[in-house]
Amino acid sequence: MEEQLLAFLSHLKQEYHYSENTVAAYRNDLNQFLDYVEGRAGANLTDWASVSEDDIEAYLTFMKHKAQPYASSTIARKVAAIKSFYNFLATQGLVDENPTLDVDSPKVKKRLPQTLTLEEVERLLDAPQSGHSAKNLRDVTLLNVLYETGMRVTEVVSIQLEDVALDRSALSSPTRQGDARDIPIEESTKALLDQYLAEGRPQLAKDNQERALFLNHRGEKLTRQGLWLIIKGYAKQAGLNTEVTPHTLRHSFAVHRLSKGSKLEDIQRLLGHANISTTQIYIQMEASDHEHAATSAVV
Repeated sequence: MEEQLLAFLSHLKQEYHYSENTVAAYRNDLNQFLDYVEGRAGANLTDWASVSEDDIEAYLTFMKHKAQPYASSTIARKVAAIKSFYNFLATQGLVDENPTLDVDSPKVKKRLPQTLTLEEVERLLDAPQSGHSAKNLRDVTLLNVLYETGMRVTEVVSIQLEDVALDRSALSSPTRQGDARDIPIEESTKALLDQYLAEGRPQLAKDNQERALFLNHRGEKLTRQGLWLIIKGYAKQAGLNTEVTPHTLRHSFAVHRLSKGSKLEDIQRLLGHANISTTQIYIQMEASDHEHAATSAVV
């Protein structure tokens, strides 16, 4: 069974270019499902084909009615993982019947991602103290790159020195489809990068072999968690009364670009979305922002 699971996870990485975090989430969801089914059967399973539709329906009921029930969005994600796995097994001829065909996922009311106003973004970007310490130069550059490019947190911490093209005012970042995309940067961010590379990063660097652009105090590549903590700290310092994550800046970037007249296709390219349908949510978000602003004005 483990061999089939590993084949599926490999398929997700190779065919869909899913990140390590996404693949790990699939593995975790499927292992939890297996643990439940084996507990229900009172024995270890030897073949995924022995799982029935009744097992899956029972798992759905369990998740909805356990002492601390899962949110509908979490249940939907777990069911989607099971469905994807059995679709893979069926197409590979590893099971004769797909037990998920008639299983319905719970309906999830989609909530629009949270964004910051332009004024809130300015407060956040101004939060790092002025000065030329390595930390200040890194942090102000990091925040500006995050907001101005709309890059994912994994992409930002993965930027290498050779990905910085100041002569072209651009950063290079790989897409989930494997190719690279150039992301333009404004002169203000270009100047920050230039100063950070000249004055800030050399103070942080401990090993000339380290090629990551953004380094922590140990001279190592900044981690996702480290970046998240930096943003959290400055959001608090800026007095923002909402949780701010790297993705909050990514969503804010897209909505603000759209409100300034950028084409949806251009935003899709900058965000690295494979399908424009993923980007279309920002049209709804921009409309929601306008409606909120109009309501506030009336009140």
